[in-house]
Amino acid sequence: MLVIEITEPGGPDVLQPSERPTPEPREGEVLVRVEAAGVNRPDVMQRLGKYPPPAGASDIPGLEGAGAIASIGSSVVRWREGDRVCALVAGGGYAEYCAVPAPQCLPIPAGMATATAAAIPETFFTVWTNLFDRAGLREGERVLVHGGTSGIGTTAIQLARVFGATVFATAGSDDKCAACERLGAIAINYRTTDFVAAVGDFTAGRGVDVILDIVGGDYVPRNLDCLALNGRLVQIGLIGGGHARVNLAAVLQKRLTITGSTLRARTVEEKGAIARQLEQRVWPLLASRAVSPIVHKTLPLRRAAEAHRLLEAGRVIGKIVLTV
Repeated sequence: MLVIEITEPGGPDVLQPSERPTPEPREGEVLVRVEAAGVNRPDVMQRLGKYPPPAGASDIPGLEGAGAIASIGSSVVRWREGDRVCALVAGGGYAEYCAVPAPQCLPIPAGMATATAAAIPETFFTVWTNLFDRAGLREGERVLVHGGTSGIGTTAIQLARVFGATVFATAGSDDKCAACERLGAIAINYRTTDFVAAVGDFTAGRGVDVILDIVGGDYVPRNLDCLALNGRLVQIGLIGGGHARVNLAAVLQKRLTITGSTLRARTVEEKGAIARQLEQRVWPLLASRAVSPIVHKTLPLRRAAEAHRLLEAGRVIGKIVLTV
C-alpha cells in the first residue's frame, strides 16, 4: 500500500511517499480502506520529532481517517465489511489502509462526504472530552477559545454554541475573526487587541467560565485574569511553550481549576467511551448539519508535504484533508 513516511525529523519535505505491506487487523480491530485522512497540528509536531507515537502505534503520521471497512478482526461485533466509517487512530492515517480498534470507529453521518467525515475524529474527540467532560461547560456559560480558526477552534465554537454557551474566540487577522463570527463567536484579533481587556469589556468585568487553550506559555497568567469565579482553564496545546509563571493567589481567590489532557496515548477503552458519547450527543447534530467540520482544502495523499506547509503558514481556516 501507499503510505507517507517521515524519513527523518525536519521540514515538510521529509514527508515522502513509500510502499509498505498492507496491515492485517488484529483481534478487536477493523481494516479501513482509507479514502481521506485529516491533517492536524500533532502531525506537524511528530514530523519535527517533538511528538513521537505511543508504544505500539504506527510510525506513519495521521490521527484520523474515513473510508470503507475492508476486513474484520476477530471479536468485532458491530462492524461489517463495507461499512463506511470515520475513525480516530494513534497513527497510520496517511496511508491507503489503516488498522483501527473497532471502538474508535463511528459511522459516517448520513449524506456527508467522506472527505468531510475524515476531518471529524481528532478535533471532535478532543473538544468533547476537554470542553464538556473535563471543563463541564454548561448551557448559559461563557467560554473563550484560543485559535478560533484552527480545527480545534472551529469545532469548539460550533459545539459550545449549539449547547447554549456564549463563545469568545481569538484569531490573528480580520479575515480569521470574520470566520469565527460566521460560526457564532465574538471574535478578538489578538494582534491588535489585548484579549484580557476585550473579555473584560464584553463581560462587564465578570470574565469567562471556561477557557480552551492551545497556546500555553505566557497566555497562562493572562488566561487566569480572564476567568470568572469558579472558572476552568483547559490546556490542550503548548504552541507558545510549556512553562509559565502564574500568580497562584488568583487561583485561590477565584477558586479556579487548571486542567488539561492529551488524547493520543489514551487507552482504546477511554477513546471508545468518548466515541459513544459523541454518537449519542453529537452525531445527530452532524446529521442535521447543525454542526459540521470546516474543510479548508483537500489535497492528494502524495502532496502531504504541501498540506503541512499550508498548515504551518497559518492561513488555514479549519482543516486540510488528504484524499486517497
